[in-house]
Order: sequence, then structure tokens, then C-alpha cells
Amino acid sequence: MTKKRYDPVPLIRAAITASAGAKALYSRFQVGAALLCADGSVVTGFNIESSSYGLTICAERVAMFRALSEGKESFTAIAIVAGSRNWCPPCGACRQVLWEWAGEIEVILARSEEEYQILSLSELLPHAFDHGYLPNA
Repeated sequence: MTKKRYDPVPLIRAAITASAGAKALYSRFQVGAALLCADGSVVTGFNIESSSYGLTICAERVAMFRALSEGKESFTAIAIVAGSRNWCPPCGACRQVLWEWAGEIEVILARSEEEYQILSLSELLPHAFDHGYLPNA
């Protein structure tokens, strides 16, 4: 996907900054996310781990839930960085949450400010399940 209407570098930079705050006490795998809202504002998040691993929350969901709690309703892109040299795509739960609340946004997977790729969310989550499959929706 190549259609971008914004400079991804400041968004990547915000995700890198957010990753430094990650509470990755067990995995030491620090992830940061920066969500670009349609109004131009950026909301960040980082992963927060729990010793009860199922209670751990990913950076992408932290950013999305923060944005929603601040009254944001429309989103353009999300940048995701991790403390590794690998691409860090959102997990399945994050893909689902992003689809439900942001729809077809651009997902920037970044290793650095210079090294990144931009994908559509539907490329990462083909055949997404959403409210359209629910009765009485």
C-alpha cells in the first residue's frame, strides 16, 4: 500500500519514544505504537505486561483505548515499533480491535525512521469478522 497523506516519520518517531516506556518486565520486548487520528493528533501506547500473561495488553490496544477514551473517533494510521530488528505486526487481538474501531487504516511497521513498510489493515486481517456478521446489527 503506498497511498499516504501524511509523513510517516513523525509517527514512527512517536512510536519509538513510546516504546521506551514499555512495562515489559518479563519478556523485555518493548513495543510502542502511535495512532494518527483524523484530526491530526497522535495518541501513543506501549505494551504493559502482567505476571498473569493473559492480562498483558499490547501497545496498539493501549493507544486505541486511550484515543477512544479521549473522544477520538476517526483514525488514519498506526505506527508500530519493537525492540528488535524484526517487523512487529499487530497480534490477532489488536488487529481485531483496530478493525472494529478504525477500519481500513494504514499500518506502519517500522524498524527505524528510515526502514519501514506501510500495509493496509485488510492486508493484515483478510476476511475480518465485524458487526456485519452479528444478528440485528
